[in-house]
Amino acid sequence: MYCLKSKSLRQKSEELDDETLVTHVAAADRGAYAVLVHRHGLRYRALAYRMTGDLALAEDLVQEAFVKLWTHADRFDAAKAKFTTWFHRIVVNRCLDEKRKRTHDPLPEGFDQEDEADNAEETMVTDNANRALRAAVSRLPERQRVAVTLSYFDGLSNIEAADVMELKLKAYESLLVRARAKLRDELENSKSGLLAVLG
Repeated sequence: MYCLKSKSLRQKSEELDDETLVTHVAAADRGAYAVLVHRHGLRYRALAYRMTGDLALAEDLVQEAFVKLWTHADRFDAAKAKFTTWFHRIVVNRCLDEKRKRTHDPLPEGFDQEDEADNAEETMVTDNANRALRAAVSRLPERQRVAVTLSYFDGLSNIEAADVMELKLKAYESLLVRARAKLRDELENSKSGLLAVLG
């Protein structure tokens, strides 16, 4: 009987939206926490991997972010941001902190790969073009690199990405314009044919 009750509670938790689940996590609901980890773990491991280039490190950083969710769920304010935006910020900040501890490395080999869960879009860029783009993005200043990652590789809207980076929308859009201009110059110089991709 306990298992059936537990299973039905878990099924009910799976039907709740993220913001409601976080309020349950703040009340030490392990089931709600497990649902959030299951629902978002893969997505954020992929993000951390793209930012660090190290799968084991990415898993550690995301685990730390989920521990922070468990211990600080009460800090989440649904009136200020969606859960995914708030948690994106936690993961990105954790990755940036870790990257700052290390020497400046180029972006990881898998940077341009999409999440396994998000394989709906087919890439129109050749392997050589992907390498050229990856190399050009790796030469961007850190903030521009993060902006490009959030908008183009993670598919966040400008509003969501600005929230993650804790910038006003206009400041984020300006940062993204500068990053695109720099990428356009890099790619134009490399004659890689990616200008059409950047618009």
